[in-house]
Amino acid sequence: MKTNLFRVEFFMAILMFALVFQLSRQAAAIASTPAVLSSSDPQPSASSQKPVVVLDSGHGGFDPGKISVDGSLEKDINLRIAQRVKQYLEASDVEVVMTRSTDAGLYRETDSNKKTADMRNRCQLINDASPDLTVSIHQNSYHEESVKGAQVFYYKSSENGKRLAEILQKRFDYVLGNENTRTAKANDSYYLLLHVKSPIVIVECGFLSNWSESALLNTDEYQDRLAWTIHMGIMEYLNTR
Repeated sequence: MKTNLFRVEFFMAILMFALVFQLSRQAAAIASTPAVLSSSDPQPSASSQKPVVVLDSGHGGFDPGKISVDGSLEKDINLRIAQRVKQYLEASDVEVVMTRSTDAGLYRETDSNKKTADMRNRCQLINDASPDLTVSIHQNSYHEESVKGAQVFYYKSSENGKRLAEILQKRFDYVLGNENTRTAKANDSYYLLLHVKSPIVIVECGFLSNWSESALLNTDEYQDRLAWTIHMGIMEYLNTR
């Protein structure tokens, strides 16, 4: 009888061992199978990317741009305003690419036509950056000293460029008040407007041929007001796309 009892216990032990072994194999198979999300499972959200804006400071290096009635150079004013716009945009969580951050053109000293090389390289830099928009900062000049004011240009067949230009032109109310009577203007001949793929505008901040406006354009306060205005126009455009 003891022998029969031993046989039963032995058989039960073998059966239990086999059951545990089988359950272990099933658990291992389940653990090694990749999990599949059902349509009702929460999906991982892609991290939002910062908008990218290119700020182009017109001219630079051998090219001074317009020369003011008081002798100041357009290239220097352009760069100072662009640097202030950059600070405001970065504070608003926008990634900024500058075509130049010093008084240097985008050409080699060995280039036979430095101006052409500079413009081509600017366009290449902007297109490589694939920005949401580009703002090229300039100053104007005219043979009649009385002419003054800011004006924004866009490529004639670009709807986004037109919208950006109109926003910026309207924003100049903050700087010019009731004197902001100009309207955004279409153009089909400016090199940058023709060769940059992203929405782009050229902002002529004022006339260096006008004594009073030229004096303002050379002050820190006025440059800061212009930079804030351009920044606010860019942010309005980005936030209402």
